[in-house]
Amino acid sequence: MESGGLVSDDIVNGILSERLDHDDARRGFILDGYPRTSVQAQALDAMLTEKGLHLDHVIELEVNEDALVDRITGRFTCAKCGEGYHDRHKLPKVAGVCDICGSTDFKRRPDDNADTVRTRMAEYRAKTAPILPHYEAMGIVDRVDGMADMDHVAASIDAVLDR
Repeated sequence: MESGGLVSDDIVNGILSERLDHDDARRGFILDGYPRTSVQAQALDAMLTEKGLHLDHVIELEVNEDALVDRITGRFTCAKCGEGYHDRHKLPKVAGVCDICGSTDFKRRPDDNADTVRTRMAEYRAKTAPILPHYEAMGIVDRVDGMADMDHVAASIDAVLDR
């Protein structure tokens, strides 16, 4: 994962199949970042058919890759309370001190680097984008501007899910 690679299809498909057997999945579920490949999409279709379930929506977040790299590589969190910050967009009010808890210990995720983000975007273009026509033919694809502010993105996703 740190290098931008993904967990194998067999592992992800097995975990998902088991999870879809839980009673709460009958009331609805959200899959974040799955399916990522045509093999996963085929496995998902088969799983859903077998379990008497179906997809209502597929949401694609549209992003600008360079801006996404900037967003991700600039983020960091307080190691104590988890408050999020960014090198340019949201620095602590006092340099090096968390606004929430006063800690001076901050951390960055090891996979929050430009190479990893670009690797993931290349994986998306090569393996995930090609499965969208399958879901478009079902009339369930909605696109959301993933570069908008978080509140707008969340509201846009909520609007899709509320339909």
